[in-house]
Amino acid sequence: MAIIDFGGVKEEVVTRDEFPVQKALSVLKDETIAVIGYGVQGPAQALNMRDNGFNVIVGQSKKFQRDWDRAVNDGWVPGKTLFDIEEAATKGTIVQMLVSDAAQKAIWPQVKACLKPGDALYFSHGFSIVYKDQTGVIAPKDVDVILVAPKGSGTSVRRNFLSGAGINSSFAVDQDATGRARDRCIAVGIAVGSGYLFPTTFQNEVFSDLTGERGVLMGALAGIMDAQYSVLREHGHSPSEAFNETVEELTESLIRLVGENGMDWMYSNCSATAQRGALDWRPKFREATLPVFKELYRRVSSGEETARVLSSTGGPNYQAELQKELDELGNSEMWSAGKATRSLRPKEAARVITADTKGIAGRGQN
Repeated sequence: MAIIDFGGVKEEVVTRDEFPVQKALSVLKDETIAVIGYGVQGPAQALNMRDNGFNVIVGQSKKFQRDWDRAVNDGWVPGKTLFDIEEAATKGTIVQMLVSDAAQKAIWPQVKACLKPGDALYFSHGFSIVYKDQTGVIAPKDVDVILVAPKGSGTSVRRNFLSGAGINSSFAVDQDATGRARDRCIAVGIAVGSGYLFPTTFQNEVFSDLTGERGVLMGALAGIMDAQYSVLREHGHSPSEAFNETVEELTESLIRLVGENGMDWMYSNCSATAQRGALDWRPKFREATLPVFKELYRRVSSGEETARVLSSTGGPNYQAELQKELDELGNSEMWSAGKATRSLRPKEAARVITADTKGIAGRGQN
């Protein structure tokens, strides 16, 4: 492992220099990797592994015809490399559980019955294993239990692979039945397109992931956008001005600078007025939101958020109810203004942005 200094704290990471694709191919030369679920992460990880030369098959329920058809369109052949879930799980020696968390709970009895001694059970999210009291996903003692969690959507995993950049991923071994679990885990991590892998535990991965997506990555971001937009509109600013100052400048300019060079660099390359205001108001927002994040982490670690996910996403009418909530968000004035703003972007820029974001959704979801 390479030793990297993360802000004064040294951590070990695995890079493609020390664990190249050829080494991963050697480790997994006798393995059949069964990707269960062709929704969000499934296509990206399966296609990346196939392109890297690994022996990959896909397991997808025909009940979800859109996902089955997508797999066929991507070149997976029914009866040869595309099967129903149980047949794929039986054929696989590494079984990747890449359906949604609620679906993992539902199909677990089928998958468990297909596992053989020495197989590896693979996850890209620690949810089912960490919250096993709620999901019922308890792995047999004679299989490896491993995790590779890419830090991005399936779209990003595939796009970064095609660009040669790779994506950052965490990895963990929860159960080593064969003595090879760690090597298998890292090898699959390289196979799916990771640029580098950092070690974690199943519990740490799921606690940080659930906090992050409810917080800065999605929930908090959307919430503070709503709040700022509302204040600007209440004070007479037009929808276009409120949207541009709340969303457009962030997504089309500033956040890219943060990603490329860090927050301090972005601050130092803004006007003195912007610098002074941001530095003054940063601690105010920190103090205002810190109690919310503490409560969020408490709910994640206690399993309350898990119970909420399983009870709501497992219902028969969930997709219809979800669409109502998404329509309410998308049809709000702010995001309607966003649609109008995007239509004004130069056509080439709009084309690239659409390609980059098409189909983005959470990790490990089907």
